[in-house]
Amino acid sequence: MQDAYWVFAVLFLTLVAFVWGRFRYDMVAMAALLVSVLLGLVPADQAFSGFGHPAVITVAAVLILSRGFEHAGVVDWIAEKTLKAGSRPIWQLTVLTATVILLSAMMNNVGALALLLPVAVRVAREHDTSPSLLLMPLAFGSLLGGLITLIGTPPNIIISAFRAGQGEGPFSMFDFAPVGGAVALAGFAFMILLGGRLTPQRQGRASADELFETSAYLSELHVNEDAKAVGWRLRELQEVCGDPVPVLAVLRGEERYSGHRFFGPLAAGDILLLEAGPEDLKLLEDKAGLSISASGEDDEDSDDARPRLDADELQLVEVVVRNDSMMINRTVSQLRLLNQHGLHLVAVSRDGTRLKQRLREVRFQPGDVLLLQGDENNLSESLSTLGCLPLASRKLALGQPRQLWLSVGIFALAIAAMVFDLLPAAIAMSLAALITLALGVLPLREGYDAIEGSVIVLLAAMLPVGKALETSGGAQMIADAMMSAGSGWPPVVTLTALFVLTLLLSNVINNAAAALLMAPIAANLASGMQVSLDPFLMAVAVSASCAFLTPIGHQSNTLVMGPGGYRFRDYWKLGLPLSAVVTLTAIPLILLIWPLS
Repeated sequence: MQDAYWVFAVLFLTLVAFVWGRFRYDMVAMAALLVSVLLGLVPADQAFSGFGHPAVITVAAVLILSRGFEHAGVVDWIAEKTLKAGSRPIWQLTVLTATVILLSAMMNNVGALALLLPVAVRVAREHDTSPSLLLMPLAFGSLLGGLITLIGTPPNIIISAFRAGQGEGPFSMFDFAPVGGAVALAGFAFMILLGGRLTPQRQGRASADELFETSAYLSELHVNEDAKAVGWRLRELQEVCGDPVPVLAVLRGEERYSGHRFFGPLAAGDILLLEAGPEDLKLLEDKAGLSISASGEDDEDSDDARPRLDADELQLVEVVVRNDSMMINRTVSQLRLLNQHGLHLVAVSRDGTRLKQRLREVRFQPGDVLLLQGDENNLSESLSTLGCLPLASRKLALGQPRQLWLSVGIFALAIAAMVFDLLPAAIAMSLAALITLALGVLPLREGYDAIEGSVIVLLAAMLPVGKALETSGGAQMIADAMMSAGSGWPPVVTLTALFVLTLLLSNVINNAAAALLMAPIAANLASGMQVSLDPFLMAVAVSASCAFLTPIGHQSNTLVMGPGGYRFRDYWKLGLPLSAVVTLTAIPLILLIWPLS
């Protein structure tokens, strides 16, 4: 049993690293795998077997199909309809949450949220509704929708594959629907009827101008005849100051030039419009000899006819940093945001509050909301490369009708093949993804981009580690301890304890990792009590996808934190009662649909 204690040590350190968040979860998972190999817990020839596991292949295929839906215009067509939700917040909440639940049942739940998040922000702004009222239920709805089908969320795929490994055969596409659908419906009803009283309603966050207070930070710097900066280019200005200079525009006579598109030398009489605090302005005055005049102030030497720029002319866009973004824990200089991506960083908001520190010192975190300036033609590609999601400004593209129906038809055939047991899930989804790419519904490059490498590495690395928990006897030790603590209790109490434990675990680590770790324990509990395996696996599948208590438990929760202006403690106010509703709904239904005997 010594190996079991080593497995416990590896898993404990892995959980600590997950919660700490200093390193990405895929790196943590790979480190756990390699340490397990070095300790002899995982055979070296099986270390990378997870990359060919059916669960990993299925997840990758579903990610490609989800992107295909987006590219073909299927989801944008649905999003267009949700924009007609009306002016009453209750109807907006109902339509948006119901839509994301239905979408999440058939595609990646993070992808569904990412597509509807800009729509929700736009609805909030058009009808002067606080985004905080809409976004948290939207994130929770994406989690609930994933419970309904096999492909709705990675834990369902993992549990199905684990069941097959136990010799029971995999779960089918809609085996999760009776319990998952009822839980999703109960959660939806709770959020619509009572969620408004538990969700923080912070006013003044709907408008980008109100969130960032951009006008209060816009200043004008004049290039006088004796200024050192005469003849400099903006890049030289940046090099001299040793700091990214957020020049939004250059005003020369009656001409206006956006800062990111001005490449000529500065001349006497030019005016630089920039977003900066007092320290930055002082630095530019000292090192470049520019004179300061606050934007909007009267100046005896100013020309009343001088051109002015408003927010629209500056081509500003708000974006939220995704969990898998390359920007995380890096600064503007490290990313070479302007030189390599053609983007100016104007402001950063975190937890609904604008950061006051110097822009060059900001290390980006998941959920940060950024105000950027860039060329509209290349903006989409740059944001995709960086791993950022545009807010509100996202334009709906309905795609071509032929592609739309092709995408739906391919997916329907794959579902039919799974429902009638013609093909295993991994084969059916992979074939559908291949046809989607072959017919041009989704370009091949975008297909590869759709596969989230961090998710694939996490699953592939944790699968052998989870197997080691079982083969070392560690899962049996935990199951024995749980049965000993609840000796004399009916199996339903142990089932409930497993459900609650998995739910709590999923709030601090990735839901796929929670399912991988808890599935062997569930199997040993069922075997020890000599009851059916299915209700215990279903309990793990449902609870692993119900991370409602923290913003770090699931990517959907993190994505809405910045745009909604939420704080860490806001999540449990709605999430705790919602978790109770889910538990009280799921346990009786699991026992009814999947009896213990």
